[in-house]
Amino acid sequence: MSKRNNIIFKGLHVVAYIIFVGLCIEAGGLLVNFVFSLFKPEIIANLYQKLDLMDMYKQSKPTFFGMYSFILSIAVLKAYLFYEVIVLLHKLDLEKPFSTFVSGQITKISSTTLSIGLLSYLAKQIAEKLVDKGYNMDALQDFWVDSQAFILMAAVIYVIATLFARGVAIQAENDLTI
Repeated sequence: MSKRNNIIFKGLHVVAYIIFVGLCIEAGGLLVNFVFSLFKPEIIANLYQKLDLMDMYKQSKPTFFGMYSFILSIAVLKAYLFYEVIVLLHKLDLEKPFSTFVSGQITKISSTTLSIGLLSYLAKQIAEKLVDKGYNMDALQDFWVDSQAFILMAAVIYVIATLFARGVAIQAENDLTI
């Protein structure tokens, strides 16, 4: 591996860690917002993203808990996705990249990405139905605006995972013939 590729690979490590930490902070901030919205709703305006859903809470508690569950689940899944990317980057050997671990890890990343996309899409559809019933969903639109991008990305990653699985099979076959 050339020195330039090694530097780029180390840069990817750093970027993945930064994104992971940012997503963990976002998930933690949303969790704190949720807890404060239940016990001290008057200080929500001073918290992370000022996500005030008290009108929804007053209209319907199950709707409030359901929508917040979507928000928290998506945030946690995004953080988990980058945790899996970090694990992949640490275990990936660029000299011999085709291994069963790498293939499995890429498949896991694909399924997590698909889960984020489908959950976001489901939340978006439910939010649209709730708007028709008179709920204000303006504050929540940013949480699932990229659902289709995640679904498309999952498809691309799945193709890559399939190619890696085939590469593992070819490499194992070549190892046996030598």
